[in-house]
Amino acid sequence: MKPEIASSLLLNWYDRHARELPWRVHPENRNLGEIPDPYRIWLSEIMLQQTTVAAVKDYFNKFTHAWPTVEDLAAAPEEDVMKAWAGLGYYSRARNLKKCADTIVSSHNGSFPEGENELIKLPGIGPYTAAAITTIAFDRHAAVVDGNVERVLARLDQIETPLPEAKPDIKKLMAKLTPDIRPGDFAQAVMDLGATICTPKRPACSLCPWNDGCKAFSSGIQETLPRKAPKKVIPTRHGAAFLAVDNNNAVLLRRRPPKGLLGGMTEVPGTEWSENFDSKDVLPLAPFTANWKKCSGEVKHTFTHFHLKVTVYRADVASDLVTLDGNAWWSSPEDLGGEALPTVMRKILHHAIG
Repeated sequence: MKPEIASSLLLNWYDRHARELPWRVHPENRNLGEIPDPYRIWLSEIMLQQTTVAAVKDYFNKFTHAWPTVEDLAAAPEEDVMKAWAGLGYYSRARNLKKCADTIVSSHNGSFPEGENELIKLPGIGPYTAAAITTIAFDRHAAVVDGNVERVLARLDQIETPLPEAKPDIKKLMAKLTPDIRPGDFAQAVMDLGATICTPKRPACSLCPWNDGCKAFSSGIQETLPRKAPKKVIPTRHGAAFLAVDNNNAVLLRRRPPKGLLGGMTEVPGTEWSENFDSKDVLPLAPFTANWKKCSGEVKHTFTHFHLKVTVYRADVASDLVTLDGNAWWSSPEDLGGEALPTVMRKILHHAIG
């Protein structure tokens, strides 16, 4: 299929079927002169990394209500940003989000650079995000390739090389297909096609504007593409958590180190997580001496590179008898919902106190 024909067909489809998303300027509104906000495009793209649209919408609305502009976000305390991000996962994104906002305000007068080469120098912005901001926010030509785009184009051109080895070929194809006119709408159109029509299972090929030129559809192998290299077996780590509850039902929390996994987030005190963790003599690792009682069962959670199983211990204590350092505090029941607790820590709390 010739690139100009492919782009015309898809943009016509997009004009009729574009998804309504809180960060997107719909084609109808673009025609009326509305311009995408680079801040909202950047924020949505950072949130959408390794996360679904459904999971992101509420967080996006919460962030843009609290911090409508990049200047507002730069002025916000990092702790507040981390609290607002809690539950969205991949917490280095939140730390880099704050750093990026600070840099844009301090070094770019509050304006996002328009080109990929400048954008990629900013904290937390990689090649994909730089391309997405360039083309969606500024309508400049760039090859935007996410998971949806990989699936659509692997099928369109019947690229049978497994991912991730196929990524360079797919990016070249996206660059070739992306038109100079409306490149931002085209990028979003391919994403929408993958999200709604060219889905991983049971794609609705009869409704696809590209079905006449789709090589995989012609060969009847569309559901087998894109091919993927075999998944590596990921290890399981173990650890223990110690939940202290005082007589006012406040729980003891502390802040994790700023760098590393879940850096800067709030946690229930606990041990390191290790594949060779020895659970037989764990009580000496508790934050202080108390009548620690083991809760039945385990808390299970999966990160990108490992599974986690946590044994939880609970102690009911008098808070005035516990000496705290400056990195720990008691959080009352009414304050817990606003703490910067990642999902695994909320699982631990629920396991111990319901």
